[in-house]
Amino acid sequence: MTEELFRADAALTECDAVVTAVDERGVQLDRTVFYPHGGGQAGDRGELVLADGRVVATSDTRKGEQPGDVVHVLADADDLSAFKPGDRVRARIDVARRRAHMRFHTATHLLCALIPHPVDGCSITADYARLDFHMTDPLDKDAIEAGLARLVAEAHPVSMRWITDAELDANPGLVRSMSVQPPRGTGRVRLLEIEGVDLQPCGGTHVSNTAEIGALMVKKIEKKSASTRRVVLAFAS
Repeated sequence: MTEELFRADAALTECDAVVTAVDERGVQLDRTVFYPHGGGQAGDRGELVLADGRVVATSDTRKGEQPGDVVHVLADADDLSAFKPGDRVRARIDVARRRAHMRFHTATHLLCALIPHPVDGCSITADYARLDFHMTDPLDKDAIEAGLARLVAEAHPVSMRWITDAELDANPGLVRSMSVQPPRGTGRVRLLEIEGVDLQPCGGTHVSNTAEIGALMVKKIEKKSASTRRVVLAFAS
């Protein structure tokens, strides 16, 4: 298993690691700061620096075949030959991309607090974030933007803690998503709490305070089906 350093500290931008496996999919490390695509959040990009100083770009990060494995996808597959198990590397993420993911992901939790309906779709990228809500009522764009602005300005602390699978099973109401289930398999589940606003399982990366999200705008609201309303967020500046 890859030690996922971002789970405990999303502010980490680089780490030293050892190559554990190399195949056509990419490079696996014993530890990483790279977030793999999952839970609606896009995977990190960045670079792997070899011991001789050579810098190899990565284009994506994906989950491996086994639970807990993280695969660093190289931008150029020809660079795979530069890696072998046992090599020491330094892993560095694209900080601007990660920061956007963190801001947007926390913003979607604010959106969940403002729209108390189950979520049946999610996408978090560096350019936008969207949530699909299982509901039939119309949504007010101006009211949502005002609510987001208020929650950002109130500077609510954001923190995480772990609970057991059994504790989650005993509190099914914590799960808001219909399409993405909380990451399981290790016997514990991470809860993301925005103090006084939201509490739900989440394995993604987040800012430490809602004030760090910055100004948001509702880019569009769509009726995707008779029972689905899509809200797309963008940064206002």
